[in-house]
Amino acid sequence: MRRINLFLILLVASLIVLVVFTLISFYVLSSGSSNWMNEMWSHMGGMMGGTPDDAIQNPAATYFMVMIVVIVGIVVVSVGGLVYFFMFPEIKTDGQTGHNEQVSAQGSVAYEAIVKTLTDEERKVIQVLKNHKGTYLQKYIRKEAGLSRLKTHRILARLADRGIVTLKKTGNTNEVQLSEWLNK
Repeated sequence: MRRINLFLILLVASLIVLVVFTLISFYVLSSGSSNWMNEMWSHMGGMMGGTPDDAIQNPAATYFMVMIVVIVGIVVVSVGGLVYFFMFPEIKTDGQTGHNEQVSAQGSVAYEAIVKTLTDEERKVIQVLKNHKGTYLQKYIRKEAGLSRLKTHRILARLADRGIVTLKKTGNTNEVQLSEWLNK
């Protein structure tokens, strides 16, 4: 569902709830007691000779409180919807045009962002893979990066856990392949 449709549905639903509560409150006010003077005397409690127990609770006040809470809720939802609508960009799906250009433009940006988070030894391994077009055997990566077999294995396992490389068993070594999203 598109953002605008969701926002409009929430806005219309909020307005409908506001109208319903307004109508209910007017109905309660009009159906209240017609003798407002007796009601006023009873609300004064013990000041004019009555007792506080004689006070009648006004149901309209309860509905007004509920209506105020609903109005505040609608305002909060509306402001939140407007902030969401204007602050967050629309997410494109695969079926929309311009998807391929966006991915190819972000390939180098993704590579730079990933390289910043890597250790020096992990950068060496990634650089060796980049020099060999993204695919190379683990035993040759070890030699070119100048690392021990164990260190190379552990680095590649960490990179595979993060999704930066994929490992495929070939003979007595692993074929290491740089992820497609990073190899552009």
